[in-house]
Amino acid sequence: MKKIALAFGLLGLSALANAADPLNGTVWKTIDDKTKQPKATVKFTEQKNGTLTASIQSILTPGEENACTKCEGPYHNKSLKGLTIVRGLKNTGGTSYDGGSILDPQTGKTYKLKGKLADGGKKLELRGFVGVAALGRNQTWVRAN
Repeated sequence: MKKIALAFGLLGLSALANAADPLNGTVWKTIDDKTKQPKATVKFTEQKNGTLTASIQSILTPGEENACTKCEGPYHNKSLKGLTIVRGLKNTGGTSYDGGSILDPQTGKTYKLKGKLADGGKKLELRGFVGVAALGRNQTWVRAN
């Protein structure tokens, strides 16, 4: 009987270890921190290594559907739709995330990224920064699905 209980306990722990991240598969409206208007929808995808990426699904601001002309390297002149703007984001426990980077398609610059789910998972509070978190800016994205 103890062996059966131990086996079920180990299976339960294994299932928890392999559970998808709460952001995996979710779609969010990005909200411009200056205008407070929705700019795009992005979808998070969990990678095999457990980190998260997010790619632009649609552009919500008319006239901004063009390529990432200010981006450098592999992003230069890539269409904004389908562009991966978040890379390497890791769940650091519960609803907190850190260790990622975010690309700002308007400037072509990449920033370090951390964030947390808020309001029962309806909002994603993000902080993009250079060097230390004190040197950055905040955005709050709203869940679209």
